[in-house]
Amino acid sequence: MRRAPRRIVSLVPSSTESVVALCGADAVVGCTRYCTQPVGALAAATRIGGTKNPRCEAILALQPDLVLGNAEENRAEDLEWLAARVPVLVQTPTTVAGARALLAELAAALVAEAAAQPFLARLDAELQRTAAVPPVAVFYAIWCKPWMSVNHSTYIHDVLRLAGAVNVTAGRAERYPSLAEPELAGLDVAAVLLPDEPWLFDVAQRDALAAQRRFGAARLVLCDGKDFCWHGVRAAAGLAAARRLVAAVASGDGVA
Repeated sequence: MRRAPRRIVSLVPSSTESVVALCGADAVVGCTRYCTQPVGALAAATRIGGTKNPRCEAILALQPDLVLGNAEENRAEDLEWLAARVPVLVQTPTTVAGARALLAELAAALVAEAAAQPFLARLDAELQRTAAVPPVAVFYAIWCKPWMSVNHSTYIHDVLRLAGAVNVTAGRAERYPSLAEPELAGLDVAAVLLPDEPWLFDVAQRDALAAQRRFGAARLVLCDGKDFCWHGVRAAAGLAAARRLVAAVASGDGVA
């Protein structure tokens, strides 16, 4: 019989959420300071730093039987150092279908296949759906100093695509392209999506951008970044929420 890991350190907020959903919060002995979901469930977990600067010696002191990482969120040197000492599972999806496969892989590593089945079934159902609106051109802002977005090779792009949005920076060569200030007002988009992570866009920033007409006549829409970039057990709910948001943008209803 396979033995389930019971001392897990997660360096990825969405993976932390998935472990709690599949195994319970007691399985997470360490996580980053950005691991905030589920709310209130991780009070007993040791905080081992950030995603980019984890305290590797502190992780070893927790005697983990599995460390979860992501090649985009974590530094290669940290993951390699840890992998030389403890089991490490690195998962870096670039599509929603890929996230489905990785959720199944994570469930197998946790010996929690049965617990994962409802999440996988819901994601399968979401992947079979098509967007209910004509394509809507959007600019998805991940940063503003400088302004940055995503190209076609990112998980965020695939969520946008499946939700019915046309990512206007999809064709850029850089994975996370920067845009000069003069480019912003000239973007031919219906809306600019302003998520709350990795940059925390808020109402005050949105209203200031609107007053400055930084993006011309495009609508400025605040959104939950977790819907667009968290994989794992949240992937299906995130895609469904992204579809609702894009549909609201297309119809002109329900968004500021």
